[in-house]
Amino acid sequence: MRNVFFVGDELVAGHGDPKALGWSGRVVARTLPLSADLRFHTLAVPRETTGELASRWDDEVLRRRGPAEESTGSDHVVVAIGRHDVSQGVSPTMTRLHLANTLDRASALGLKAMLVGPPPIAAVDRRAIAEYAALCEESATRRDVPYVDMYGPLARHDQWATDMDTSGGELPLQAGYGLMAWLVLHSQWHEWLGIDPTVAQRD
Repeated sequence: MRNVFFVGDELVAGHGDPKALGWSGRVVARTLPLSADLRFHTLAVPRETTGELASRWDDEVLRRRGPAEESTGSDHVVVAIGRHDVSQGVSPTMTRLHLANTLDRASALGLKAMLVGPPPIAAVDRRAIAEYAALCEESATRRDVPYVDMYGPLARHDQWATDMDTSGGELPLQAGYGLMAWLVLHSQWHEWLGIDPTVAQRD
């Protein structure tokens, strides 16, 4: 088996989604038919900052990796960044440090990492989130880690804006989570996992 860990805040857990899937559940549902040796884990903590994430994620992953003899390849970790560094006033310098520590720790543990950036949240200043997303992308680029830009595509998307307005501006609903899942699935997702996205259609 190969493990894939989703680490992040309430967006990873899918809070607010009437279908209780969130974006990660939708991604898993589309990915499992393509590779039977993948085992997915969602490790979410609501309202978590990058510092709080950096201090706990590796211990939770190590508890779930399983015996080495069960492994069929590299394990993977998706580090999904929410808005809470911005809403809690974490400085850009500290955010960079926390992201660097997280990605370096993943590399040390032999995990292939992917960084998913923050989406635009109506309840948080848009310019601050845009700057935060750019910082996240820079951190991923510095360590040659695949990055999924949530902010750019969703900041201009009418359906996302409607979903956020309907929810009160704090969390996406079904449509918003579907858009987030689409962005992940149409990034480097399949190449990163080393699977063929057309295998299900051929079977």
